[in-house]
Amino acid sequence: MDFASRIVELRKSHRLTQKELANKANLSEIGIRNYEGRRRLPSCESLVNLSKYFKVSTDYLLGLSDNPQVAR
Repeated sequence: MDFASRIVELRKSHRLTQKELANKANLSEIGIRNYEGRRRLPSCESLVNLSKYFKVSTDYLLGLSDNPQVAR
């Protein structure tokens, strides 16, 4: 699964609109739209914001791991 698919899946499982996710993760709605539409990848800062909001690892968001748990 790729980054765009993970973001869509997580956003929908949390019952958020793109606008709501953008507000909660301190990002722009256009940015979320571009990530989900596979037009852009997030900056490191945006990736970390999304990871913290969803409480998943960045590797999980990027599709490098199927384990959403953050390493401790």
